[in-house]
Amino acid sequence: MRKVSIIIPIFNTEEFLTECLNSVVNQTYKDLEVILINDGSTDRSQEIIDEFSNRDSRIISIHLSENKGVGYSRNVGVSKATGDYVYFLDSDDYLALNTIQILVENIGNHVMISGQQKRIKTKEDSKSLVREIELKESKEMKRQFKNCSLLNRLISIDFIKDNHLKFSEDVSYYSELLFIVNAMIKMDTYIYIKGCYYNKRWRNDPISNPALMQQDSDRIVTDFLEVFNDLREKYGNSEDVAHYLDRLFLNFYRRNIIKLFSQSGKINKFFRRLSTSAAKVNKEKWKEQNLHIRREFNLLLKGKQKQYVKLIRLHHFAKNIKSVIKSRSKRKIYVQLYRSLFMKMSLKERTIVFESFLGKNYSDSPKYIYEYMLNNNMNYKYVWVFNETGKNIPGNAKQVKRFSLAYYYYLGTSKYWVSNSRLPLHLNKRPDNVYLQTWHGTPLKKLVFDMNDIYSANPNYKKHFYQQSRRWDYLISPNQYSSDIFRRAFKFDKTMLEYGYPRNDILYKNNNEEFINSLKVRLGIPIDKKVILYAPTWRDDEFYEPGKYKFKLKLDLNKMKEQLGDEYVIALRMHYFIADDIDTSGLEGFAYNFSKYDDIAELYLISDILITDYSSVFFDYANLKRPILFFTYDLEKYRDTLRGFYIDMENDIPGPMLKTTEEIISAIKKIELVENEYKRKYDDFYKKFCEWDNGKATENIVAHIFNK
Repeated sequence: MRKVSIIIPIFNTEEFLTECLNSVVNQTYKDLEVILINDGSTDRSQEIIDEFSNRDSRIISIHLSENKGVGYSRNVGVSKATGDYVYFLDSDDYLALNTIQILVENIGNHVMISGQQKRIKTKEDSKSLVREIELKESKEMKRQFKNCSLLNRLISIDFIKDNHLKFSEDVSYYSELLFIVNAMIKMDTYIYIKGCYYNKRWRNDPISNPALMQQDSDRIVTDFLEVFNDLREKYGNSEDVAHYLDRLFLNFYRRNIIKLFSQSGKINKFFRRLSTSAAKVNKEKWKEQNLHIRREFNLLLKGKQKQYVKLIRLHHFAKNIKSVIKSRSKRKIYVQLYRSLFMKMSLKERTIVFESFLGKNYSDSPKYIYEYMLNNNMNYKYVWVFNETGKNIPGNAKQVKRFSLAYYYYLGTSKYWVSNSRLPLHLNKRPDNVYLQTWHGTPLKKLVFDMNDIYSANPNYKKHFYQQSRRWDYLISPNQYSSDIFRRAFKFDKTMLEYGYPRNDILYKNNNEEFINSLKVRLGIPIDKKVILYAPTWRDDEFYEPGKYKFKLKLDLNKMKEQLGDEYVIALRMHYFIADDIDTSGLEGFAYNFSKYDDIAELYLISDILITDYSSVFFDYANLKRPILFFTYDLEKYRDTLRGFYIDMENDIPGPMLKTTEEIISAIKKIELVENEYKRKYDDFYKKFCEWDNGKATENIVAHIFNK
């Protein structure tokens, strides 16, 4: 057997390192030397390295006292390698279990063999073993290295040492290009295996824990230009190398530099260096580009910066217009009008745009803020955003359809935005806009930057959330517990309004028999029956496609009707993300589906018992001091696999955790005993989570923002 030295530089990747190293030590090919270079990590990476080193003698651990970069670390690894082959692996990625074996078995007398990279967004994207493979041979060297990467390539150590192949240590990015160019010069043929995968992780947190290429775009451009200039001067006499580098430069210009130059001031920063680099590109290569690129290169070579700036602006404008025309999408046209016209119009200083749950209904804290301002005759113009207009709401607020032209007009021209969920990413915010984010619950499940892996339909969740939340000027919090979490999990550093939730004011002001009975009559619920409210959460991993979630009702409603129907009825309120309608046929007079009823706070008031699971509804419901039952049939999966909790469900919640319909029925039949059993825990819970709600949250928030 021929030994393979796997070289892994490590810098602050504790979140991924265990999975990476497990994929290495469990390879089906056993003759390995695993060289781990801790490149000055400040997290728990060294502890994980030590743990693996202590149980596997094939591991060699090298600790650098300060961060030296990937190039330096890989060079150190190569200098320590004693294997016949070298294989480079990033510490946030992982391998199929027989990747190394497949490469070794197929390299033959070649000095290098490559597999493919697979971009992994969820664990389901990868397979445990390489199964179907196809060996290919090519002489098109420049095509095989177009990704500028040495990952998933098995390389002869003799080839590396005989040709003094090294990584650049002067740059953070593109340090591999020096190695690649020198290798290309010495290689005649190139072999690769289709189907032999390297699992390249898609980092879902490019804000607080970014991968190298998710970091500073300015530095990426600076390093690329430095490496390109150096290599083009040294190796430009080689036709293959010159062609390879010129292709890289033109691709980088189109994909990275043009994008960067959409930001103000970036052209001035890079123009001179870019002009120097462009002059090194073979004239025939850039003349093959489209008209925009050819004109831009002409100005770069002539050093005409002012004209270049104007042309880049035209480039971006034309690109946007082309995208709009090509898409044939009204929304893209409206977005373009929003950015180029509406945002430049005079700001309507006394106009407020309200939206609740992405336009689905008239509810929650935005509703109560609006009604308070309406009832107090405050001198504002109000606009409500709905998915379908024509809602029966009080006052004379203008209703606009979400994503209509009017929607973009009012968001582009109104001084104030009030919403309880995130507004779309494409809505740029004017500096003078005031955005009040009311949010929609006390957090039980871990949020955004407190989460590790994201098992949702959108792998860009954290990045998009961060971009959207930068627009918030004010964020409402119901208690100190939430304030602490919001600041950390949302990375929110602006004004926190710590008055409680406006949506909970009704639980203090209207908690009386007359109001509750009037609600029951309006909702068609018998006054002489007690009400059970079932309000479960949604599951992050149960979706048909992005934005369309599913839910299967686990409660046996027929059994509940049979044993509880004489005294109780049940109101069903599914989470607004869940698209399915719950079937209540055959349960008339017992089960009432209020999943599409706008205001859950009114459902709280009419209910005598709440059944929930991991939804934040129980934090709000606790303001009523009525019994809560927790139907947690999938606790282990939800807690340990999907989201994780901030509180200890077994010890901190103010009610029993039940897993079957029979247990639910039994608890309801002896509900007074359950209340007595959990009284002390309920009191402690109320003090911690309902401390700021007192019926005056709306009044205080309006005074803080709108009475100035």
